[in-house]
Amino acid sequence: MFKKLRNRFLLMNMVIISIIMLVAFTAIYTITYQDVRRDIGIELQQVSEFYRKPGGNLDKGGMGMGGGMSGGMGGIVTDKEETGQSMQQMPGDRARRSSRGQNPPPELSVSFALQTDRDWNLLSVNSRFDMDDEFYELAKEKADLHPALNGRFTLDGKQWAYTVQQSKDGYSVVYLDVSAQLKILTNLIYTFSAVALIMLVVIYLTSRYFANRSIAPVKEAFDKQKRFIADASHELKTPLAVINTNADVLLANSEDTIEEQAKWLHHIKSETERMKTLTNDLLYLTQMDDAREQMIHVPFNLSEAVESIILTMEAVIFEKEIDLAYEIEPGQMLTGNSEQIKQVVMILLDNAIKYTHSKGTIELSLKKQHNHLLLKVSNTGEGIAPEHLGKIFDRFYRADTSRSRKHGGYGLGLAIAKSIVEQHKGKIYVKSVPGETTSFYVQLG
Repeated sequence: MFKKLRNRFLLMNMVIISIIMLVAFTAIYTITYQDVRRDIGIELQQVSEFYRKPGGNLDKGGMGMGGGMSGGMGGIVTDKEETGQSMQQMPGDRARRSSRGQNPPPELSVSFALQTDRDWNLLSVNSRFDMDDEFYELAKEKADLHPALNGRFTLDGKQWAYTVQQSKDGYSVVYLDVSAQLKILTNLIYTFSAVALIMLVVIYLTSRYFANRSIAPVKEAFDKQKRFIADASHELKTPLAVINTNADVLLANSEDTIEEQAKWLHHIKSETERMKTLTNDLLYLTQMDDAREQMIHVPFNLSEAVESIILTMEAVIFEKEIDLAYEIEPGQMLTGNSEQIKQVVMILLDNAIKYTHSKGTIELSLKKQHNHLLLKVSNTGEGIAPEHLGKIFDRFYRADTSRSRKHGGYGLGLAIAKSIVEQHKGKIYVKSVPGETTSFYVQLG
């Protein structure tokens, strides 16, 4: 069950984080894509303006609209007069053009322009770089198939953007290599994929760790609940068996008088009282858990409350021949529920009386310690083994089951005391020396 719960928690966590990452990556990619498109559009516009301005023709030997085509393309003219110049010389040439009032295309752009007639027959080429005539023909055909203000196609493994402008004489098409800009988007997708994969692995391991940590308290509470139900059922099983047996005896001797069967009736009455005590304690613990924030706390005299409990227990202590020594600082005030605190004192004293041998000693003290009130109840006896100290306040837990049953205990008293103390924002703990003494401490205020 808990494995399924962990897996559900893990799956839900992975799905939520994956959706968040997908939305984040999509938003980043969309913003980047829009920025790249805008940059490409701006650069293409700058290149187009350069090529289409008077004097912006880089092809000084280019042919006009009616010139014959030279070289294998029937008159395609490239920048023959500048082929002798190196790429390093071109910026200087562009600077000279700029001084005549022209704006050169971007320094690092790879671009060219084509001029066609109205039937898309190639008339002239304006290019800064030498390319095959076939390349220009293919570029023209791409624009012819999809003439657009802003188009894009792939040729020879490169991405090209182009813009087509129609005039009365034909078409002017400007091309710009945008492979580098689009490669940014491709690399961004690869980066997102790698980061997402790594993040999912990290998130899976982290989520698995925290899922186990989160489920641990739930599993512990579930195990305690199962143990609690099993213990409660076991505790109820014994008195019910006694009642059932005694009832059978009564039925088997139906001709006897009530007085003659008083023994069996007393057994039934006794076990009924035990069941009543058990169910009341269980109900009290449940009410304590549910009404933890609804209790009304008022100031009361803790010293007087402790003394009143001692007075009610003195007869029992005297009957068991136990020595009682107590030291209570007068006038100690506490804000809380006086009846509940009295119940804590009663539980601790009753517990001490049960486990103190005849001629033993019980010591009780109440004093101010630093900013707190400290109640201590100690008794001589067998003590509690170290392995039981951490569980002594658990419900139905008893360090010595046989002795507890003999004394009529259910292992709920200390659990009730702990619940009350915690409701008062205090702390209860125990220290014991096996074979010598056991001391319970209640820190309040």
